[in-house]
Amino acid sequence: MSNTLMVGVSGIRGIVGTDLTPENVARYAAAFGTWAKNGKRETGKGKRVRVVVGRDARTSGPMLQAAAVAGLQSVGVDIVDIGLTTTPTIQLAVEHHRAAGGIILTASHNPIEWNALKFVGADGIFLDTESGARVRDLAAQESLPRADWSGIGQVLADDASITRHLDAILKLKVVDVPAIKKRKFRVALDCVRGAGGAIMPLLLERLGCRVYPINLETDGRFPRPPEPIPANLTELAKLVRSKQADVGIAVDPDVDRLALVDEKGRAIGEDYTLAFATRALLGKWKSSAKRKLGPVVVNLSTSLVVDDAARDGGVEIMRAPVGEAHVARMILSAKSPIGGEGNGGVMYPALHAGRDAPLAAAMVLALLARVGRPVSDIVKAHPQYVIVKGKVPRGAALDRVYDALRSRFPDAGVNTDDGLRLAWSDRWLHVRPSNTEPIIRLIAEAPTGALAEQLVEEGRQICAAS
Repeated sequence: MSNTLMVGVSGIRGIVGTDLTPENVARYAAAFGTWAKNGKRETGKGKRVRVVVGRDARTSGPMLQAAAVAGLQSVGVDIVDIGLTTTPTIQLAVEHHRAAGGIILTASHNPIEWNALKFVGADGIFLDTESGARVRDLAAQESLPRADWSGIGQVLADDASITRHLDAILKLKVVDVPAIKKRKFRVALDCVRGAGGAIMPLLLERLGCRVYPINLETDGRFPRPPEPIPANLTELAKLVRSKQADVGIAVDPDVDRLALVDEKGRAIGEDYTLAFATRALLGKWKSSAKRKLGPVVVNLSTSLVVDDAARDGGVEIMRAPVGEAHVARMILSAKSPIGGEGNGGVMYPALHAGRDAPLAAAMVLALLARVGRPVSDIVKAHPQYVIVKGKVPRGAALDRVYDALRSRFPDAGVNTDDGLRLAWSDRWLHVRPSNTEPIIRLIAEAPTGALAEQLVEEGRQICAAS
């Protein structure tokens, strides 16, 4: 990542004090507030537009949230302040308050020196391309229509958002609370000193689990790289083994992604989170099916372990371009029962169409309670794959790269919704330009690491030759 402010579809991100400052946070928040007012979603006759604001545990969060609140107030927008919280909690709060949108201060899994401003629309979903472009245009204007002394936005506190979030999860039919409580699961938990400490122990305790936590402090001082990939979960793996836990659970700093460690202390990869949640839902539905369900929606780089879970549940798979907003909108348009991304993001529209780690944890425990088998046995019972990732500098025109790849693999299924995805029954190769760097990303999956690496290497060679 470069040390410059990154402006994307649904917000901005950068290094605090270098390119992400209170001044540009306030400007973008004011632009978002102006966009929200223009959308004319009001809380009732004679009442002003409201925007929900919350933050994760990063040390820069309070400062940047104050700047965002000031920016919103300056354009006459009222604020619902839910303080330190999770990304999915804010998305749910936007819907609960019938707000015009939400601002989330979080850099998700980025390193500790980063922070970001993320924009959510009135539907609780991150902004689409058109709306994001409008906010960017407003922020680029020399001036915005500011409120005078009598029209400054008011700040309202909401201290119940996490409780509402947990209550909503525990009311879901897919979460069989009595069955989970009966199992008295032993759960090792790593919240990486992010916002997860404010919600994950409460959830697990309400599900009757015995919790062995590490890194619960919500001070944003990450003790390790915060992304919950296997390489970063060695301490959690040791904890699982030492406490003889049934499962290890890790979340990222803003608690929309969840990763699992099996009972033997092996990090099984984030793709299994969505696969387990899919099996939890479809297995329960299949036993009492009265109608056909819609497809499971995933992005183009999600593992085949989710395809297998969908097939075993009797439903199809649909693939969206990479990006949570793309997946969310396809879930809603396709009337999908569940979807998400292979990075540990589970999206269950019966709750809301956003990635939600507390929801994912509850669904994983519901599956374990229903099947009565350890995590490692569930993994072994189904086909297993290896994902390999690579990248090359972006040089040649992408059309030439894609044409060469299609010529090299004429027997592959083709998807061009987001770069080029070539697929066979048990493997695939996805080649797409990065949204944040001048590179081409190559991701392949196959039954063995050697086969996946071969696909990535052929992709590299074709990119270099084109």
